[in-house]
Amino acid sequence: MKTIKVGLLGLGNIGTGTYKTLEMNKRQIESTTGVSIEITKILEKDVNRKRDITVTPQQFTQNPDDIFLDPSIDIVIELLGGIEPASTFMLKALQNKKHVVTANKAAVAANYDAFMDAAKENQVMFRYEASVGGGIPILNTLASDLLANEFEEILGIVNGTTNYILTQMTEYGLNYADVLKVAQEKGFAEADPTADVEGIDVANKLSILISLVFGIRVAPQEIPTAGISNISKEDIKLADQFGYKIKLLATAKKVGNQLEAHVQPAFVPKDHPLASVSNEFNAIFVTGNAVDDLMFYGKGAGPLPTGSAVMGDVIEISRAIAKGAAFDHYAETKAKKMLRYVGEGQNKYYVNMMAKDVPGVLGSIATTFGSCGIGVDSVLQLSREVNERREVPLVFILHEVTRARLDEALDKIGKSQFASEIKSIIRVM
Repeated sequence: MKTIKVGLLGLGNIGTGTYKTLEMNKRQIESTTGVSIEITKILEKDVNRKRDITVTPQQFTQNPDDIFLDPSIDIVIELLGGIEPASTFMLKALQNKKHVVTANKAAVAANYDAFMDAAKENQVMFRYEASVGGGIPILNTLASDLLANEFEEILGIVNGTTNYILTQMTEYGLNYADVLKVAQEKGFAEADPTADVEGIDVANKLSILISLVFGIRVAPQEIPTAGISNISKEDIKLADQFGYKIKLLATAKKVGNQLEAHVQPAFVPKDHPLASVSNEFNAIFVTGNAVDDLMFYGKGAGPLPTGSAVMGDVIEISRAIAKGAAFDHYAETKAKKMLRYVGEGQNKYYVNMMAKDVPGVLGSIATTFGSCGIGVDSVLQLSREVNERREVPLVFILHEVTRARLDEALDKIGKSQFASEIKSIIRVM
């Protein structure tokens, strides 16, 4: 039986979950693949931390070159997180003709082309299944099993922290701040939750999906991105009245020869499969011209689900090594598409504003929307009880419009003093 030796960069929660996945399933992996996988060296500073795995002091090193320059090591797993030094380490591993597996969405999104070029130049494999959707087998499926499809749209709930927060707000009527605190206590949210709740993590993942599926490069910072920190209990209640649930979505859609993409909270119809995805679970909904609609669902984070995805990539590479065919990569599996990226495109929107409680204001606001080419789908005045400034809440669902044109209309409405405050603007599917 051929032995494949692996170097592991990082033995934190995900590294430990990856090691444990191999440890508890080693016999099954060997019997089904015909190869033996061994993690022989581990780059890790905290060598004394208690972990529920069998690891020896001889496996640890403080010098990454002990892994990169070791001719016996075939595969390097990077689980350090962050863009640097992880990116530099992965490039060095590839340049030393090591196959590389990672779960690091930030590094992959930031350096996608560099990793692909290095893999191609050195005739090795670069795999990153665990970087999107945790344990959900989405990337390899899109790049291989569904290769016969021309994809038209990808919609995803790909952040468990934000989905947990929105689910708790929806089901129990809680405030955002209160749920965030509980999420942090449960370990679903980091002490600094910014990357999750402001949509940065999702933009990284969407950038990776776009590169793989649509064949063009859109950096995360080019994707219009909004998070959930401004979603209120009132927004959740109103979504329910209109027949929707609020979810933070990653969206990429082909419209002719253009690609639209954005990350933002959205009103999702209750009968759409994504509306039923709750708590820390993730789901990715794809539309292909042959398979039509598919949804991939599962745990989007956690040491064992992510470790399962990492080991899936390691096993794929190990099998290829055993057959003497360990060179292919995603960049050559799909032809480059002649698409032009245009940002977020047109969307329907929910707008919640405080308006003057005087005759003719509703008509004036609707007229202003019309003068900007924006149609009104529905309108709701929440209460006849006015505040001390004689204002009442007005809610509009608007027809498809660009965000720039919507902002122009709302600016006119504000200057005309029809409305004193725009409380919320949320995309509507």
